[in-house]
Amino acid sequence: MAFPHPIRAVVFDMDGLLVDTEVMIRDLMIKAALARGAHLPFEVFMRMVGLPDEASNAVARAHFGDDFPLADLHAEVSAGARAACELGVALKAGVIELLDHLDAARIPRAICTSSSHSAVQRTLGPSGIIPRFDAIVAAGDYPRGKPKPDPFLTAAARLGVPPENCLALEDSHNGVRAAHAAGMMTVMVPDLLEATDEMREKCHAIAESLHHVRDMIDARATAGA
Repeated sequence: MAFPHPIRAVVFDMDGLLVDTEVMIRDLMIKAALARGAHLPFEVFMRMVGLPDEASNAVARAHFGDDFPLADLHAEVSAGARAACELGVALKAGVIELLDHLDAARIPRAICTSSSHSAVQRTLGPSGIIPRFDAIVAAGDYPRGKPKPDPFLTAAARLGVPPENCLALEDSHNGVRAAHAAGMMTVMVPDLLEATDEMREKCHAIAESLHHVRDMIDARATAGA
């Protein structure tokens, strides 16, 4: 597949793209809400996906109300997530193969996430893939979170590559909006959220999996770009 610019770097989201965590968090939040006598509809949870904590909490408070013990819910969800991470969270299909492909093409790459640095270590540490990234951009590294472009612009700056020469890989709508606003070539790899007309307009392509992304990248064409 021909991209409009040479791919000189790849920027990865984490949750739902590199690791199968979105489903885990969804189930933990629904269970924690029910334990507190509340229902968390799927569509409300999906509006929270890909947002920084403050914006995600605003969505939750608008649904549950200001009196809902949101901090307690988050504490329970965090404890469940930590326990799951200690056992090891499965990498998404194609992660290792895509990283191998980028190694062969000598293309640098970064992780760009709304999660904290400690969450990145907990989530990806057991898999051993963190050293395979040239930069980790997480909460606290940029002034405004997704869907603003700041996280992706920070990633491009740390890699030393112009945004237009970066390929951004995202699974969430807010992540796609952020990458597109940063001027990156954007590919959505849907997880819980389906690709909408807006996503198709903002993305260079919609990929079925990271295997599909690997097939899109021509290593011979980009190795010397």
